Amino acid sequence: MTQTPANVQQLMRGDRLMLSSSDDNVMLEQIHGTHSPDGREVDVRSLLRIVEDILKRTTPSINTIAALGIQPPTKALEDKTYQASFIGVPEAFALDQISCHLTCQCSGSGGAHANTISILNMLSNYSWDAKLVLALSAFALNYGEFWLVAQNYTSNQLAKSMAILRQLLEILEHSNILKPNFDAINNLTKVMLDITRCIVEFRELTAKYKTTDIAALSMALEHIPIAVYWTTRSVVACASQIVGLTGLGHAHTVLTTEALELSTLTHKVSNMHGNLATQLAMCNNHVDERKQIEAFQNLKNLFDMTHDDNMRILRELIYPRDDQQPLVDGATKRRVNIDVLRRKNVLLLISDLDMLQEEPTILERIYKEVSQIPIKQESQYEVVWLPILDPDSPWTETRQKQFENLQATKLQATMPWKKPILVVIDPQGRLANTNALHMLWIWGSMAFPFTSTREDALWKQETWRLELLVNDIDPTILNWISEGRYICIYGGDDIEWIRKLTTTTRGMAQATGISLGMVYVGKSNPKERVRINTETIRVEELSHYWTDMTSVMYFWVRIESMWQSKMQLGINVENDSVMQEIMTLLSFDGSEGGWALLSRGSSEIVRATGSTFLNCLMQYDVWKEQAQLKGIVPAIRDHLTKLQTPHRCNRIVLPGTAGRTPERVVCSECGRTMEKFIMYKCCNE
Repeated sequence: MTQTPANVQQLMRGDRLMLSSSDDNVMLEQIHGTHSPDGREVDVRSLLRIVEDILKRTTPSINTIAALGIQPPTKALEDKTYQASFIGVPEAFALDQISCHLTCQCSGSGGAHANTISILNMLSNYSWDAKLVLALSAFALNYGEFWLVAQNYTSNQLAKSMAILRQLLEILEHSNILKPNFDAINNLTKVMLDITRCIVEFRELTAKYKTTDIAALSMALEHIPIAVYWTTRSVVACASQIVGLTGLGHAHTVLTTEALELSTLTHKVSNMHGNLATQLAMCNNHVDERKQIEAFQNLKNLFDMTHDDNMRILRELIYPRDDQQPLVDGATKRRVNIDVLRRKNVLLLISDLDMLQEEPTILERIYKEVSQIPIKQESQYEVVWLPILDPDSPWTETRQKQFENLQATKLQATMPWKKPILVVIDPQGRLANTNALHMLWIWGSMAFPFTSTREDALWKQETWRLELLVNDIDPTILNWISEGRYICIYGGDDIEWIRKLTTTTRGMAQATGISLGMVYVGKSNPKERVRINTETIRVEELSHYWTDMTSVMYFWVRIESMWQSKMQLGINVENDSVMQEIMTLLSFDGSEGGWALLSRGSSEIVRATGSTFLNCLMQYDVWKEQAQLKGIVPAIRDHLTKLQTPHRCNRIVLPGTAGRTPERVVCSECGRTMEKFIMYKCCNE
């Protein structure tokens, strides 16, 4: 049976004692007994930066240093300016005292616990974070001196002489044997730095917000004393290891055992850091939420006040301080101050940074429409783009280039997970419209000055007519309307149905002797299939079409905008005929198969799903007499009523806008309440 060495058995017993919870209460009493803060302040951050700098420079490979006595290549000195004044006389004395203790006492018989408590007693008048940083600073002082000599002994006679006195040459000669010890020290110092930064952040959090009413913060404050104890004990263990290295040289059996102790401490302190880091993240999230709530409430209060101009509102929204120019002029690419927006109508375009390049251009449209308005001096406008970033998405060089590209080029519209909005602030800082983007898509320059009042007035003048549907997307269609033509607008992505529809519709037009125009509008999210269909329509001369997919998307963006605008004004779907027609088209687009709409002139309109509409046209002989009596559009409408099937599934995909999705939607065909589902779709053809 293999025997376990006595020194390893002793270490295992020590580990069990170290990790045991039976004496926790006694230990906590001892730890708290060392704490008697008198309110003295220490520049902990500055001191910690020095410690980080020292320990960062003390972790080269010992093999590199020792190999053939070659000094490792040195980097150019970093330009760091430290003010020595942040270390006061008491702190300097404490550093010397602890440094001496770590050198002279930690290798003695007092034990790790006793030495740790002794150091905490030396620092009794300091806060927990200051205790830890001062203890770590004392270790960095000793360890830094050790490595300063080790790194320079081959090129500096003073360093070589000191290395001889400290027996470093013998240590470096046995570098391969001692490598686990240095690795263990380096691993533990990294963990000690991690938990120290975390504890310092907790201290700064409580000092800044003067509160402990956060559950995670209260829990962390209870755990910090024990974390400070074990981190200080790790300092003692590392110091003991260094003293052992210089005193024992190549007696590596004992030193390897001590390396195991350091590994155990690394595991323990790392776990503590993980728990504290989790609690710190929860605290920061809570603070961020509180700050956002306070900022939002402050903004609401500002909007309730009367202002001479819009500066106070815009500063709060964009950038409240005067230490930099926060805006970039799109024309000159130069930074400018917020004052350039004073007493102007300001359109704040708020969007995500991740924008699809195929989408219609928002800024181009805004400038195109608004520039057509004769504006007096007091009614000048400015458009400001405010990109909103996902806090969970890190800022990378790629995202920086993406941001710069969007600054330099056209700004694109619909985002994959977040819709843009256009907030309007008038010259007096009043909120004129929470989102004027919809009315701009629908009415263009007629929507100026983009207020909610203007939006409501425009809808009251509006009816469901072909001009509303197509606007100025295609002048050809407007010409057809003025000529009194019959116009068929159809969509979908089934090319076989498209062939049948166009052939049948043209046949019906020839039979009745009417002048007909047809145009293909694809789908709301045109992918490759719509592009292929458009090319097929062109080659086979099936109908009029839009070669530019931007026109297709613009057609559907306007329909979605009509729905959004109506919802924003609180208009009831069931009592608004225009809203019903909008939702019908959205249901056509969201369902499988195609759809078609036939109109004569502006307002005589009939529409149906693809199969139903095609069947109706194919049964022309059945309703042709009614067409002669009533007209073609009324006759088709009557016959479509007879063709409605009771069990057909209709589907509507509504634009995603938080808080504005109606609870009840009725089917555009049968009038029954539609069942509600939530759909997430990613479609790459």
